[in-house]
Amino acid sequence: MKVDAIAAPLGAKISGVDLRRIDETDFIAINELFVKHHVLVFPGQDLLPEDQMAFAARWGKLLRHPYAGMEQYPDIIELRNVGKARDINQHWHSDMTYNPAPPKLTMLYALEVPDIGGDTAFSNQILAYKALSDGLRSVVDGLTAEHSAAGLAAVYKADGAEAPRAVHPVVRTHDESGDRALYVCRAFTNKFVGWRKQESDALLEYLYEHSIQPEFQARHHWQKGDVVMWDNRCLLHYAVHDHAEDQPRRIHRVQVEGLVPA
Repeated sequence: MKVDAIAAPLGAKISGVDLRRIDETDFIAINELFVKHHVLVFPGQDLLPEDQMAFAARWGKLLRHPYAGMEQYPDIIELRNVGKARDINQHWHSDMTYNPAPPKLTMLYALEVPDIGGDTAFSNQILAYKALSDGLRSVVDGLTAEHSAAGLAAVYKADGAEAPRAVHPVVRTHDESGDRALYVCRAFTNKFVGWRKQESDALLEYLYEHSIQPEFQARHHWQKGDVVMWDNRCLLHYAVHDHAEDQPRRIHRVQVEGLVPA
């Protein structure tokens, strides 16, 4: 197992590993690297859907998306290049924060990738929290926020009134490392509990912009066979749609359920 850091803010590439043949000692080492680096890249994998699900399930129960999933493998979402105008992932977000227990990790496996472009960008929310002033940290430490999938439901033509909703702390504590991280995202966070929407919008807009500063970021350029997993407890991510509409991009996504944020 060879480990190479990807960037200073986050990420490591793990070479020399076949994810179909991971024993318990390997898993413990990989999880330690995951908690340390937040994003792990495993190049050159050759996985069936069952292989990907089995590897992800070592971290816990697979978490199904409320509106998407393959017919044969409902725990897997197949992401395809549907054109920039129809791409719903063109924003910074953490996956499924509208769930009471959102995913601890997301794992993607690349089956087809464009010749150029199509990177995934990540932003470290532990660093974003640390970079806040002492005064602002004292404010956000005491806040909770409402998260909703109503907007996502509209994309899938589902009933927004029935969309999942949850309330989470604005700053959550990582359940393995103990690090504190900002936990808001433009996609799903509506307002602070006990605040008016107008009051919330001003501070949330500042946090959204603060949380994606370049010094918190790293990007992954996809190659066919890459498996990439990231920590939703402390990262935002962004699917960069800078490739042509006729370029192939087919990726299988699974999530693993986490704990209720605290």
